[in-house]
Amino acid sequence: MTHSCPTNTSFSELHLTGIPGLQHLHHWISIPFCIMYLVMLAGNGTLLCVIKADPSLHLPMFLFLSMLAVIDLVMSTSITPKMLGIFWFHSTAISLDACLTQMYFVHAFSVMESGVLVAMAFDRYVAICNPLRYLSILTSPVVAAIGLAIVLRAVVFMTPLTFQIHCLPLCSPAVVDHSYCEHMAVLKLACGDAAFSNTYSLSISTYVGSFDSLLIALSYALILRAVLSLSSPQARKKTFSTCGPHLCIMALFYIPGLLSMYLERYHQELPPHVQVLLADLYLLIPPAFNPLIYGIRMKQIRDAARRVLSR
Repeated sequence: MTHSCPTNTSFSELHLTGIPGLQHLHHWISIPFCIMYLVMLAGNGTLLCVIKADPSLHLPMFLFLSMLAVIDLVMSTSITPKMLGIFWFHSTAISLDACLTQMYFVHAFSVMESGVLVAMAFDRYVAICNPLRYLSILTSPVVAAIGLAIVLRAVVFMTPLTFQIHCLPLCSPAVVDHSYCEHMAVLKLACGDAAFSNTYSLSISTYVGSFDSLLIALSYALILRAVLSLSSPQARKKTFSTCGPHLCIMALFYIPGLLSMYLERYHQELPPHVQVLLADLYLLIPPAFNPLIYGIRMKQIRDAARRVLSR
């Protein structure tokens, strides 16, 4: 006889509060949020179009960049339109199924983005430290395998997380004190034993954040060692100007994300709007700046964009 989790029949609709304590400022907060979303759409959309249209950009470096652009588009679009609906029209209602779907997309694509950042750091390491073997190391099958591994890791890690929430009875008032269906915020509605789900979420987030950032730090440390051995000051300056912004935008992705999770878990006395804003900004700022930092600043992208426009 097969066993399955009980169907959650406590309620079928939840209500998102937006940013708790700052509801009177929602219209003003929506302005930078909307601008960042539009910048994200324009930047990542342009990047994908340019990379697809110009054959000279069909290289591993730009394939990873395309993966990052797609992930940013999906991750931001899964939360921002609903968030703006809350800010502008007080449209707080969201069905339980839609909430769980949003939760899955947000967390799964966050893990994918972290994996792509690791792949891009490895790509930079190979390009700078082994330039003559770059295309022989990062062949098309290798890039495809890396992309598949990134997707599978996110699915394997995040599917149990959403399934656990689906199995828990939600008995509290159906109000999520957040601007999107963040796992820890939804978990507060559970009236069953949520200890395992809580621990699993914390463990996976800590593992992904610490392990991936460690790999990125190792890649850039090796790059730094190779750069310092270069005799040309101009080459060193060029490499530093490229890698520095990369590390800054990665810090903007990892630090607020981990902070919001740990603050949500361990520091309940902190103002709720601080926790929610941290969680919002780590999903909005990096996707808006990634096309600029990783794409538009690159000469190859700018040259390809001119060629595409000239046609």
